Amino acid sequence: MKQQFVSFDWVIKYMLRDKTNYVIVEGFLSELLKQSIQIIEIIESESNKNTLDDKYNRVDVLVKNQNDELIIIELQYEAEIDYFQRILYGTSKLITEHIKKGEAYACVRKVISVSLVYFDLGLGLDYLYHGTTTFKGIRKSDTLELSKKQQRFYQNEQIKDIYPEYYLIKIKTFSGKIVDKLDEWIYFFKNENILESFTAQGLHEASAKLDVLKMPEKERRSYENYIENLRYKRSMEETQRWEGYLEGEAEGYQRGKEEGKEKGREDGRKEGEQAAQLKLAKKLLNTSNDDKSISELTELAVDVIRKLREEKSV
Repeated sequence: MKQQFVSFDWVIKYMLRDKTNYVIVEGFLSELLKQSIQIIEIIESESNKNTLDDKYNRVDVLVKNQNDELIIIELQYEAEIDYFQRILYGTSKLITEHIKKGEAYACVRKVISVSLVYFDLGLGLDYLYHGTTTFKGIRKSDTLELSKKQQRFYQNEQIKDIYPEYYLIKIKTFSGKIVDKLDEWIYFFKNENILESFTAQGLHEASAKLDVLKMPEKERRSYENYIENLRYKRSMEETQRWEGYLEGEAEGYQRGKEEGKEKGREDGRKEGEQAAQLKLAKKLLNTSNDDKSISELTELAVDVIRKLREEKSV
């Protein structure tokens, strides 16, 4: 029987509230960045709060490591045409948020952006991309370097070490062939499975924490409801998207085909999300009295949960 492990989005969204679970993400980051990473704290910001308008297809967390660097890890399930601009905005926003008024530019924090995407981002053959900033000579074709004095000042050897870095991991493009220990983590992201032969840092240490069957009953029930909710939402969205396409195609003869398609998709998406949220909330009312927890899981306002509970008791 195949062992079932918790999905990584659940780890990021809920399990990292407990410091004993840091080992899971520390292992992944250590293999990715090729250095030992220790998480000092999870930083609460607008990017990783559980707010009512969070989208189920996007999960992220902001951490600070032992080098005082900021690392944002993001999972994105659905395609987003302006995703490149969004991660650029995200790193830029972190830089401005974490420098105090009046501080010198030397206090700008190093930011590392890690994106695990489950859609085909851009045009490329690889599944693992790394982006940095370098300065190339237009006339001499050389690479601009830091002087010895600047290296001592910045405590870095290269200019690219000062600027934000971007890691893009295209999960669906990964074939399953293991080249190094980082691929063992990517294999887990894609298959939610850890093979006995894997030796990547953090995987086996974390396997007990990720084992669904070993979770406390209440937590396991919440996780199963969470997964069911995701599946239901995606199913509803796909259905509504298709219905929206057909509706848009029909309306296209009268109001323009493209306008009709877009309207149908948007209306269908909203209706599907709302229906899925309400369905899950009604389920959770049978197993939990904590309206705030239900609100976090369903992304519905606490007032809405209370109203559903009142209707149920009538």
